[in-house]
Amino acid sequence: MPSALPEGEPAPADGSLPEAALAGVGERPFGVYVHVPFCTVRCGYCDFNTYTVADLGTASGVPGASRTTYAAAAVEEVRLARRVLGDRAAPVETVFLGGGTPTLLSPADLGSLLGVIDGELGLAPDAEVTTEANPDSVSRADLEALREAGFTRISFGMQSAVDHVLRVLDRTHDPARVPDVVAWARSAGFEQVSLDLIYGTPGESPADWEASLAAALACAPDHVSAYSLIVEDGTALARRVRRGELAMPDEDDLADKYAVADERLESAGLGWYEVSNWARDEAARCRHNLLYWTGADWWGVGPGAHSHVGGVRWWNVRHPAAYAERIAAGLSPAHGRELLDAETRRVERVLLELRVRSGLPLDVLDEAGRAAVGAQVAGGLAVVEGDRLVLTARGRLLADGVVRDLLP
Repeated sequence: MPSALPEGEPAPADGSLPEAALAGVGERPFGVYVHVPFCTVRCGYCDFNTYTVADLGTASGVPGASRTTYAAAAVEEVRLARRVLGDRAAPVETVFLGGGTPTLLSPADLGSLLGVIDGELGLAPDAEVTTEANPDSVSRADLEALREAGFTRISFGMQSAVDHVLRVLDRTHDPARVPDVVAWARSAGFEQVSLDLIYGTPGESPADWEASLAAALACAPDHVSAYSLIVEDGTALARRVRRGELAMPDEDDLADKYAVADERLESAGLGWYEVSNWARDEAARCRHNLLYWTGADWWGVGPGAHSHVGGVRWWNVRHPAAYAERIAAGLSPAHGRELLDAETRRVERVLLELRVRSGLPLDVLDEAGRAAVGAQVAGGLAVVEGDRLVLTARGRLLADGVVRDLLP
């Protein structure tokens, strides 16, 4: 698979970071992301760094490049993080296992990996520990074992409750299984249960979307993520659209479905806290994703994972075999990195913090940006709450345009 990683500058072989980046470690929130790059089937819309057994071929024989040996390689990167961060590392506030399908690894492997994160870096007493899962990738016993291992939150990839929509997305789970896995997670003692939905799939009618929302809400989740379908270059879905087999998602349809989602979720007691995310209350918000949106620190473990510490961003080699080989040789798996200057970090704050319910501090804007605030308020796209600019419901639909106006 061709690399889609940025080039950046070369990353040190030992993973070391500039002293300026390390200076504030321990003072900012810190999280760990673990990328598990394995899937049973590749979904047609997905452009994430994922691999099936067929994709890996002979690479599955490389230690650390297969599902059965991957956890051991990831453990070594956690130990690398401990060496790089040293005694300054703050307790880990959030851990998030994403993919791919993390639950294709055994609960024992996932629990061992979490234990090493705790042993090397230290989990905060109230740490949020999340794993993603497909509805067909876990059993009741798996969920009980994960909860026993210390996982507190689970996010199920529901996507839709409608069979023909799931087929277009190449999703293979039975939608009738979703209420079962949610109930099993509740019974196992998970503190938070989240459901992921996708809207705008070619052939999805307004009634289909309403049905998916109703089915999700019938499960009484603590959290719902709802994302518009994006046709990414290089995916099977993009090829089908290009051949004329499927229609490109319609922008007006996407806007209408977002508005319906917002209304249905809000009416059910789930308030928006980020453009594509709704939660039962503040405790149900995904604290790990809030780290990303507020520019905190995190270490990304695994092939293709991205990290950020103190204004240094780096990314790992993509392929599991290349990742495993670097780890086995005692080298950092980082492919490249970039040092973010003050202006880049300011621009990124505008891009990300405007998306969250707490809003963007007005003092982050430059003079031209502050001059543009009045037009956003007059146009009904944003409101000023104290010293922050917060998007309205209409502004969330047009968030990219608001950002462009604030960053002239």
